[in-house]
Amino acid sequence: MFIIPTYTLAVLFCVVTMLCWGSWANTQKLAAGHWRFELFYWDYVLGICILALLTAFTLGSSGTGGRPFLADVAQADQSNLFLAVLGGIVFNAANILLGAATAIAGMAVAFPVGIGLALVIGVVVNYLDAPVGNATILFGGVALIVLAILLNANAYRKSVDRSTGVSTKGLVLAIVSGCLMGLFYKYVAQSMFPDFNRPEPGKLSPYTAVVFFSVGVLVSNLLFNTLLMLRPFVGKPVSYADYFRGGLRNHLMGVLGGMIWCIGFAFSIIASDQAGPAISYGLGQGATVVAALWGIYVWREFRNAPKSTYRILNVMLLCYVAGLSLLIIAR
Repeated sequence: MFIIPTYTLAVLFCVVTMLCWGSWANTQKLAAGHWRFELFYWDYVLGICILALLTAFTLGSSGTGGRPFLADVAQADQSNLFLAVLGGIVFNAANILLGAATAIAGMAVAFPVGIGLALVIGVVVNYLDAPVGNATILFGGVALIVLAILLNANAYRKSVDRSTGVSTKGLVLAIVSGCLMGLFYKYVAQSMFPDFNRPEPGKLSPYTAVVFFSVGVLVSNLLFNTLLMLRPFVGKPVSYADYFRGGLRNHLMGVLGGMIWCIGFAFSIIASDQAGPAISYGLGQGATVVAALWGIYVWREFRNAPKSTYRILNVMLLCYVAGLSLLIIAR
């Protein structure tokens, strides 16, 4: 299987993760205006599964290091397969809430609050499991990111006060999503052998872990998204018949969104060997900056807000960039 040889390349992989995780939600906006998130999400999950399998049979089955995908599956312990699946289930619950928050409050709110909170929780949890990097620098970066979260929440409050039809439900959903999102990565990391050059019996390669993670996402989606269709956070209930009435563009946007997200996840998991799970996850969650830039400057989700709100948002972005820089040099 392909293994990253250096920390520098691992950081580059994490940058790709950041771009992918911060940009996939654009595909939801690019789908037809009437296409509901609940319907979009079925294709999104399909895209995750497709990309996970493609990665396993290409990067995960080539090279001389580690263990090839099919051989790895054959020797895996059920407990480790379950951990990877559990990671997918926890992620799916969090991501559905994040998608709902994005639909209600926009990318500039849902991502900085939800993913920012997930970053803080994820870095702490993963560092406790695998303490890689300078703790002082690492948690200094986390502190700056917490400040950025508070600034973004304040900007959103100011925007809500001056506009109509915007509910704080989106902010609440983003917070709950962030709490769950900060936990999923550790289950996937625990299922893998820590040194990718030295496979351990029963443990999973990163590529196998990503595939079984996607299985957890797919299976749990049959329950989670069906419930969401019947009892949506916003709008009227939708049916499976509505899904099959969707146009080709709608379905392709969903699949593309899932593939973009899964590229980022696979790269983050592959990079965790050199960077450590805490740093790899934390850097990838710099997606918040990317998503905020999309939401603020491209989709103009704060266009009705006062100028003082934009100053707060710019300071928020600076805090995020500074915090992520500290995460990079923590190793």
